[in-house]
Amino acid sequence: MALELFAGICVRDFTTAQAWYERLLGVPPSFLPHATEAVWELAEQRSLYIVENADRAGNAVLTVLVDDLDTWVDGAASRGVEPALSETYDNGVRKVTFRDEDGNEVGFGGVPA
Repeated sequence: MALELFAGICVRDFTTAQAWYERLLGVPPSFLPHATEAVWELAEQRSLYIVENADRAGNAVLTVLVDDLDTWVDGAASRGVEPALSETYDNGVRKVTFRDEDGNEVGFGGVPA
């Protein structure tokens, strides 16, 4: 079964949000479909996008699992983006949550080795 993901986050101010997500993700967008939308391909056929929509901004909650959570968090910190929350669950899974200016939550998780 093929799997593709296109996860969207609504933001109030596209320009401000694009700059923040570039710092969070460490790369510029993969492409810009139009003047107020940016798409980052995180892995083949798995993308995160932001789009300006003030009425719906601030309600996104998503989590991306990464191979090396510490490296990911350190990279974001080196670009000036600090996590809002860090959690470790009973099963050893860790999650670090970042919040953009609108309050959207983007978490990054890592499973124990």
